[in-house]
This record gives sequence, structure tokens and C-alpha cells, in this order.
Amino acid sequence: MKKGDKVEAIDDAIKGVVLRVNADTILVLTEDDFEMQFDRSELVVISEEIAPSDVIPENFAQILSEKQESKARKSTRVKPKMRNQPAMEVDLHIDKLVKSTKHLTNHDMLTIQIDTAKRQLDFAIRKKIQRIVFIHGVGDGVLRAEMEYLFRRYDNVKYYDADLQKYGRGATEVYIYQNIAP
Repeated sequence: MKKGDKVEAIDDAIKGVVLRVNADTILVLTEDDFEMQFDRSELVVISEEIAPSDVIPENFAQILSEKQESKARKSTRVKPKMRNQPAMEVDLHIDKLVKSTKHLTNHDMLTIQIDTAKRQLDFAIRKKIQRIVFIHGVGDGVLRAEMEYLFRRYDNVKYYDADLQKYGRGATEVYIYQNIAP
């Protein structure tokens, strides 16, 4: 990978252009004009001309064997009291989302947090996960208000304060109504 290459994140819906390459750390300017850091292994070069080295990693055999080993897991039975537990927790504290906040404004940090919440909510809807807890902290309530605005844009979503004993006032639980009929 080199400066100017168009890249896409492997495990995320993020595309952009390489701004800087430092060993295995790549700085990418996303399509949304955010600068984000990735490890080289998290990105794929997207272009008209694709070299085999861009598509097939050097340690392909090792990765394939690890994936085949992980498939042999047994399914576990969910106990009735566990069905009431949230299926997913998302911590939106900025220090959990980025390595450094040194060059980020408050607006940049809020945008990253809201984008993460939207991406995780869309993921939960796609994967038919019914409950998700967003841990946002108490603070001044700006993130919480923005999240409520986000949740109101979804017809199939209901939100409320998460378990007070477990999270305090710093979390919101979202229930996603799924279409059961075909």
C-alpha cells in the first residue's frame, strides 16, 4: 500500500484514500472526510488493477486453518434467564473508539461516536439482534440527545434507560422490533 491508493476496510463499511503509511499503520482519509488509522491487515486496496498480493495475504494458509479450527465449536443452549440479557453492548466512550483524541475537536469526537452508534445499530438490525445497550456515560447529555435523535429516525426501534444497577444513568438500551412474517 502506498500514499494515494484507494482502500476499503475489511470488517467495516469504510472506504477512503491512503494519506500516510508508517510501517504497518495506515492513515486513511475516509469518504466522509475523517482521518482514521488502520493496521495494514485491516485494509484492502481497491483499484481497477488488482495484484495477487493485494487479494491473497502471504499467510493465507495459516488464516484458512485458523478459520477451519474455529468452525468446530458446539452451540450452547441459552438459559431462560439469559434470554433477557442484552445481546450486544457498545461502549461509545471516545477513548474506546480512537487511539488518540489529541487532534480531534468536540464535534469530531461526537461525530465519531454517533457514526459508531449508527453503524452498530444497523449491524444489529441486519443480524436480527433485538437488544443493544449503548454505553455513553453521563456527561453533559449531548451524546445522549444526539443518540435519541438518531433512534427516532428508525420506525422499528424503541429506546429507554438501560439497567440502572448495572450501568447507572450512563447507558441507553435499544429494542429492535424484527419482522417475523416472511
